Amino acid sequence: MKIEISRLKLLSSLCYVYEKDTDPFAYREESGEMLFCFELNEVHYRNFEPDKTELLGNRIFGAKAAAQAKEGKAEAGQTLRELPQGDYLFAQKREILSREDIIDIAVEIQSEGLWQRLLLGEKLFLRYLFEDGRFVTQLFRPYSEA
Repeated sequence: MKIEISRLKLLSSLCYVYEKDTDPFAYREESGEMLFCFELNEVHYRNFEPDKTELLGNRIFGAKAAAQAKEGKAEAGQTLRELPQGDYLFAQKREILSREDIIDIAVEIQSEGLWQRLLLGEKLFLRYLFEDGRFVTQLFRPYSEA
């Protein structure tokens, strides 16, 4: 899948409310804006040709956008999760993507980061939102300069 990958400096964290038992690959239009965070497999997260079936590790969390979360506040009983401020390799597609397409993009981001000699983080963030009349799938991979 051909996709543009760019560097993004996120100047402030994006906050969400934790959602239990959400499936990141069964996103539906009525789900609203969501953020998922994954650990990447420690054997494959720095390889140019990672095993696509092994790259994504455990899901750390799933979370949903909420008005109070955007202000960094949670109501009683809620837990906040965030996409932390920082430097990311970023890619997006203006549609809801399948698990396979998301993994393909994650591999492309990893390859691009390695070609640029960046130190890639061990996490991958997946975000779904509705923007400009279309659904969008976004991937964020933290990095630092080598």
